[in-house]
Amino acid sequence: MIRTDALEQLPVRTAVPALERALDERGAAVLCAPPGTGKTTLVPLVLAGLTGDGPARRVLVAEPRRIAARAAARRMAWLLGERTGGRVGFTVRGERAVGPDTVVEVVTTGVLLQRLQRDQELAGVDVVIIDECHERHLDADTAAAFLLDVRGTIRPDLRLVAASATTDAAGWARLLGDAPVVEAHGVSHPVEVVWAPPAGPVRPPHGMRVDPALLTHVAAVVRRALAERDGDVLCFLPGVGEIGRVAAQLAGVGAEVLQVHGRAPAAVQDAVLAGPSGGRRVVLATSVAESSLTVPGVRVVVDSGLAREPRTDHARGLSALTTVRASRAAGRQRAGRAGREAPGAVYRCWEQAEDGRLAAFPSPEIKVADLAAFALQAACWGDPDAAGLALLDPPPAGAMGAAREVLTAVGAVNATGRATSRGVRMSRLGLHPRLARALLDGADEVGGRRAAEVVALLSEEPPREYGDDLAHALRTARRGGDGYAARWRQEVRRLSQSLGTSKEPKDTTAGPDDAAAGLVAALAFPERVARARGEGAFLMASGTGAELREGSRLRSAPWLAVAVADRPAHAASARVRLAAVVDEGTARLAAGHLRFSGEEVRWTDGDVVARSVERLGAVELSVRVLRKPAPDLVRRALLEGLRREGPGLLRWTRDSEQLRLRLAFLHRVLGAPWPDVSDGALLARADEWLEPELSRAGRRADLARIDAGQAVRRLLPWATGDAVRLDELAPERIEVPSGSRIRVEYGGEQPVLAVKLQELFGLGETPRVAGVPVLVHLLSPAGRPAAVTADLASFWREGYRDVRAELRGRYPKHPWPEDPATVAATRFTSARLRREPGGSSRSGGAGG
Repeated sequence: MIRTDALEQLPVRTAVPALERALDERGAAVLCAPPGTGKTTLVPLVLAGLTGDGPARRVLVAEPRRIAARAAARRMAWLLGERTGGRVGFTVRGERAVGPDTVVEVVTTGVLLQRLQRDQELAGVDVVIIDECHERHLDADTAAAFLLDVRGTIRPDLRLVAASATTDAAGWARLLGDAPVVEAHGVSHPVEVVWAPPAGPVRPPHGMRVDPALLTHVAAVVRRALAERDGDVLCFLPGVGEIGRVAAQLAGVGAEVLQVHGRAPAAVQDAVLAGPSGGRRVVLATSVAESSLTVPGVRVVVDSGLAREPRTDHARGLSALTTVRASRAAGRQRAGRAGREAPGAVYRCWEQAEDGRLAAFPSPEIKVADLAAFALQAACWGDPDAAGLALLDPPPAGAMGAAREVLTAVGAVNATGRATSRGVRMSRLGLHPRLARALLDGADEVGGRRAAEVVALLSEEPPREYGDDLAHALRTARRGGDGYAARWRQEVRRLSQSLGTSKEPKDTTAGPDDAAAGLVAALAFPERVARARGEGAFLMASGTGAELREGSRLRSAPWLAVAVADRPAHAASARVRLAAVVDEGTARLAAGHLRFSGEEVRWTDGDVVARSVERLGAVELSVRVLRKPAPDLVRRALLEGLRREGPGLLRWTRDSEQLRLRLAFLHRVLGAPWPDVSDGALLARADEWLEPELSRAGRRADLARIDAGQAVRRLLPWATGDAVRLDELAPERIEVPSGSRIRVEYGGEQPVLAVKLQELFGLGETPRVAGVPVLVHLLSPAGRPAAVTADLASFWREGYRDVRAELRGRYPKHPWPEDPATVAATRFTSARLRREPGGSSRSGGAGG
């Protein structure tokens, strides 16, 4: 019997007429409704014609998580007075409750993608609702793009609803062709904010690690909330591990402690969603409880302020969830849980001053996640570059490039990026392409059942208590009676069935579990095969170091296949969390595409190193010194050395350095045809000025013998005839009135002429080079700075008097006329001048 009273209490019912009009007129709409209003439960029933008097339709509801899909289906079936599998059903990976009468089916977005790849028309489906689209999960974004493609080409009658728990719906409305936005307002009670930061310092999260001091503080705040407030407490934590540790610290708290996350048993999930049964409850939850689920009875929220988001280090081949500060939008969602049914309170475990510095929204997954699965979906859809897909955010080019490399390596796409038949099969396994490759190829080597067992372990990381040895974790899962083991067995069945046949292993010698675990893990992550380098340290083929924890049974292994690793902030090596022992043969088999064998000539540690080497990625298998390396490889290595260390590797005399400065000055002042002689420009034109010397060189010492000045002269504009004007435009020296030829320094903004003041007597105007006045450094008879000027005429008029007064007392034996324009320049003392024939001071000679 339909529970009419419960349906009528759902606030979203007031927005249903507007939603139906929008779908009738435009075929698409964005529905904004806060959690708890019934958008996930009432709207599909109405659109399917199961309540009210609307036409009968088949409705598909896509949820981002399995727990939310099951809960939504159960809630809708309950409202109809039925069990799931009747008119309302659900399908998630490894579990299906659908019957011949099902008209509303709740699926995960991953299942929806699989359906679309098999049947682009979605035959028999009239309406698709993408729920919680504001969370920006990659599968949801991809499914929406595919649905819009279908609607625009072959199914214009297909109705689309993007349902969001926030009012930030403008982007989705544009994406759906300026679809109408329909808003429903929930019953919102006031929520008091209590700022409850830790008393002492707490280390910020990095990788998967959360400071235990913060978890202890969160547990203390939960106890405080129970003492200060009525009702159940909902506490948000970033992951399963943190939930378990806080739960342990709440022993004896006087309330039932429940744990809600994607791995929680169905019975626990049902108990949480059913509401209080007598005593008080403390519900420890991940972000799954932010908007996808409604937890009855909650009056208090304790927010740790942390969340988990995917991150990928493409350079190191590491991708995993990482702990981040939750966004302000997530904070609002979490706080709102306390005001669903009555006034409540939220205890925020951070300083109020920090709140404004948090990110406004969580990062869209397409911008931060590993895109290999997305790229394979796009390739199978027929759009390898995803250029034609309607996406709120385009995929980053670098991440797509890395994804294509992975897909090419596992044989999922061809050289043009199009999906191969193998790639299409891989896309239908419901696995990451790496794991799909491991399942298909591993089945040929170790048998379908054992390959499925290992891949099931890799698809959902086992609990920490299973240890870091993948083979040991496999045996633990087989005999385990916990919730993880139950889910693992279910996934093994699904994967075994997807293979179509159970292949027997080729080799059944001793230790098949260890060998199978290692081979399958290596097939999944060939860049992470790693060779030992001592004391629990390894080098992965990707070039990243990896370290095992103290006490790990894997520390003595010569080779590992690393399945799970993360790299803490500022750490040089990754931490291995799950791995399997392999031998070199297995490493070679799995990572064959990374094998290199041949001559390797590189600039290493300041010189050319020539070797004959065989390696897997960065892992060297064999090395020997190469006596006669190929000349082109040597030349390339020398150029690499010049790029790294600069042209200073060549022999630069003072004259050659001065020549380079003169040319740099002319290039800056006059431009072409005077060459650019910066480091980058010189290296770019190495063929023009460093040959034939560079091709004759074999090592660093040979570079040091190359006369850089003579080589740079090859860049002078000889062809235009301008080269002969070098000394005219940028002379090495300038002759001053005393007859001395003074060197010009070209290193600064202006050329500098450092000359004794008395040698310029009678010179009225500042000398110029290439039209630029030199900066004259006027020196005392002892060569010490006395004044600086770029305008000699002004100096003689205004500055000379003061300088004369100072120098006359310090150097009385030198001439200091009142009017320097009336006397001849000199570099001698007054007595010397008197001894000269005729008293002449024009005796010439070198100076400066």
